[in-house]
Amino acid sequence: MTNAPSPAPQASRAPRALLLAQLSNAIGDGAFYVTSALYFSQIVGLSAARIGTGLTLAWAVGSVAGVWLGHLADRRGPRSTAVLLALATAAAVASFLFIRAFVPFLIAAAVYATAQSGLAAARQALLAGLVEPSARTEVLARLQSVLNAGLAVGAGLGGLALHAGTRTAYLSVFALDAAGFLVCALVLRGLPPVAPAPAPVASAGEPRLAVLRDRPYALLTLLNALMLLRLPLLSLALPLWIVQRTSAPGWVVSALFVLNTGAVMLFQVRVARKVTGLSGATRAVRLAGAVMLASCAVFAVTAVDLGPWTTVAVLALGAALQVVAEMRHSAGSWQIGFVLAPAGRIGQYQGFYGTGVPVARTLGPLLVTALLVTWGVPGWLLLGGIFLLTGVVTEPAVRWAERARARAAVTHGATELVEAH
Repeated sequence: MTNAPSPAPQASRAPRALLLAQLSNAIGDGAFYVTSALYFSQIVGLSAARIGTGLTLAWAVGSVAGVWLGHLADRRGPRSTAVLLALATAAAVASFLFIRAFVPFLIAAAVYATAQSGLAAARQALLAGLVEPSARTEVLARLQSVLNAGLAVGAGLGGLALHAGTRTAYLSVFALDAAGFLVCALVLRGLPPVAPAPAPVASAGEPRLAVLRDRPYALLTLLNALMLLRLPLLSLALPLWIVQRTSAPGWVVSALFVLNTGAVMLFQVRVARKVTGLSGATRAVRLAGAVMLASCAVFAVTAVDLGPWTTVAVLALGAALQVVAEMRHSAGSWQIGFVLAPAGRIGQYQGFYGTGVPVARTLGPLLVTALLVTWGVPGWLLLGGIFLLTGVVTEPAVRWAERARARAAVTHGATELVEAH
């Protein structure tokens, strides 16, 4: 199998620059996430149904486009592609300042989601070109910690805008987010260039986007999306559960969010260092599935009236188990997504693998709220079972992908030998 070229020596400071780029747009995104829905509903006047429909359609478009933009990063160079997409994201956010109706909102949201999805894929390809393979998981863990820190700071700033409740306050948040992506583009522009990857030799009839026919990788992408159902669980379903089905006070929702983000900031790097290679990655994902089942079972206990403070303690235990599973899954998922992406196609493969996030964020809320808020305890146990099964199935799926890579390497070697003669 052809190995990816070693990162250039002058890229030794790349991780620090990547962290700064992540922080610059994470702060703006944190403020944007907590204010955007209320701005479009209360200030612009869009209905909740239209906002939800618009965002679902936008992220559906962005998920598909992210694969193509990842392929573009492979062929044209990830640094220039990432810079252009950061600028496009800034422009899309800035356009929200002038939105007054649904159709412009839908168009701007689609551009925003497309640029964000493509930027994520291009950044992964850029990281692969600048960071040694042995250091990638640790760098990704640091990026995740910085992301959480930035989102937390941004959420605090967004809270100030919500408290003010004025149009000017909301627009200041959008301006902050747009400025963050401009800074991100500037920082990425200062990184060493990464040469476009040479196009891999394609078999007869193989599509340009080979990832679309890579069934083992597609299965792993699906399994990753199922594990990512923990995202709407924390941000939507659990808050609704706490308010509607438990005796815990409402402030617990914020406390659990702080617990999650704080734990990731403090321990994600430490957890990721222990996950090396595909065998370690599959063990981490399998353990994450089992711990998520335990977390769901603990949360289900709070359906019983235990009293406010006992309920708070049980919820804290469930949240602690959840964040342990989150950090394990993240570390294992990063390894799987990178190691099994062929050299020369990291951008398009990461663009495809990354679709799990928007899929979980758009379709996940419907699933987890139906399971938990509607079904209650059986829903918690069923969701936990999904996490457990997903973690278990990941290991044979990885072995399938490894066998497919080995066969492809043999076929590629035979093709080169025939061409040489």
